[in-house]
Amino acid sequence: MTGTAESPESTGTLVLAGTPIGDVSDAPPRLAQELAAADVVAAEDTRRLKRLTQALGVQVGGRVVSYFEGNESARTPELVEALAGGARMLLVTDAGMPSVSDPGYRLVAAAVERDIRVTAVPGPSAVLTALALSGLPVDRFCFEGFLPRKAGERLSRLKESAQERRTLVYFEAPHRLDDTLAAMAEAFGDDRRAAVCRELTKTYEEVKRGPLKELAEWAAEGVRGEITVVVEGAPEKSADGLTPDELVRRVSVREEAGERRKEAIAAVAADAGLPKREVFDAVVAAKNAARTAP
Repeated sequence: MTGTAESPESTGTLVLAGTPIGDVSDAPPRLAQELAAADVVAAEDTRRLKRLTQALGVQVGGRVVSYFEGNESARTPELVEALAGGARMLLVTDAGMPSVSDPGYRLVAAAVERDIRVTAVPGPSAVLTALALSGLPVDRFCFEGFLPRKAGERLSRLKESAQERRTLVYFEAPHRLDDTLAAMAEAFGDDRRAAVCRELTKTYEEVKRGPLKELAEWAAEGVRGEITVVVEGAPEKSADGLTPDELVRRVSVREEAGERRKEAIAAVAADAGLPKREVFDAVVAAKNAARTAP
C-alpha cells in the first residue's frame, strides 16, 4: 500500500528533547546529535538555546524558530506542515522536558492527529529530582504543575487534593512561595510534611524539609530561584477513627472545592471505606441540627 502525504512513511519526525534543569553537563549525549541533525529546532527561548549550544560545543544544523507560550497557538500549524513535509524537528524548552508545564502539548497533539511520528530524547526532570530528594514516599505520586495565581482559586484547588494519599509535586514562583505554603498548611494541615527544592543541580541547590507551617514561616523571609514543592499525601485513617463530625467536615471541604454534594458524599465514603448511606446520614443529621439550633 502506497503511503499518503501524511503517512508515517512520508512525514518527518518530532523529537522532544529534555534539556538541563541547572548543570549543563547533565545534558544527554543525544541532545547534541539531534541539535546538529535537525532540519528545524523550535526553542522556547532562542537566546537560551544559543547559550546551551555554545556550552555543548555544537552547531545547530537547521533553521531555528521561537516557540513559546505567546506564539504557541499561532505557530503550531506552521510547524505541523513542516513535519508533514518530511522535516525532522527538535523541540526544546528552557529546562526539562517539553510539554510538561512548558510549551509543546499543542504541537504533540497536532502531530499525533496527523499521524506524524513523535519521539523523545530523555533528559533531566525537576519533578523526579525533587521527588527523589524530598525524603517523602515515592511509590505513588501525582504532578500538579503550577497552582492558580489568585488566592481563592489556589486554596480551592488545594482543598480538592486534601485527601489525596499520593505524594504531590508542584511548581511555584519564588515570590508566591510563602503564600502557597500558607495555603497548603490551611488546606492540608499545619503538620503535613513537605520539601521545598530550590535551584536543583545548580550551585546554590537547597532542599528545605519540614511541616508546612514551618516552611511557610521560613519562606516568608524571601526565597529565590526555581522552586519545586513536594508534599506528603494524606495519611490513611481507619473508619473506626472517623466521627460523624469528621465525615461532615470532609464532605464540606469537597463541596467548597466545587463538587456536588452527592459526589462529595460518595468520595468521602470511598476514602473512609464506609457505606454511602452512613456518610449521607451524618450530613443530614448535621444539617437538621443546624436548623434547630437557637
